[in-house]
Amino acid sequence: MAHAELSVGEVAARSGVAVSAVHFYERLGLITSRRTGGNQRRFDRDVLRRLAVIRAAQELGIPLKQVQDAFRKLPDMRAPGRDDWEAISSGWRDMLEARISKLERLRDRLGECIGCGCLSMDRCSIFNDEDKAACDGVGAVFLER
Repeated sequence: MAHAELSVGEVAARSGVAVSAVHFYERLGLITSRRTGGNQRRFDRDVLRRLAVIRAAQELGIPLKQVQDAFRKLPDMRAPGRDDWEAISSGWRDMLEARISKLERLRDRLGECIGCGCLSMDRCSIFNDEDKAACDGVGAVFLER
């Protein structure tokens, strides 16, 4: 029979997250535990779902601050359900779509000329004759448009 609560080692083993990361996420308030009489951490099983979301968010480049904000909307007294996670993911959808769009623009222009304003190169006679892009600012000025 499964234990109602998990030790930090069990959480780490089940989630694929290092014990030090479990402690770090707890310090940030992303997950919580209770202490036993012997001062050992015990986690409710729903922490595994939260850790899975944290790992997925990190893979997508979502900052932990945004994960914290999203987790504040989750219920405290029960494991989050499908509707809870849908609400979180819908909040990230627009940001991810914008990032995907930017990456697609970069991918599509990367083969043409890496210098097209990205590095403000002064030797491109097609898109950046006489380094006109320097007037528009620094960085990837053509990609930002």
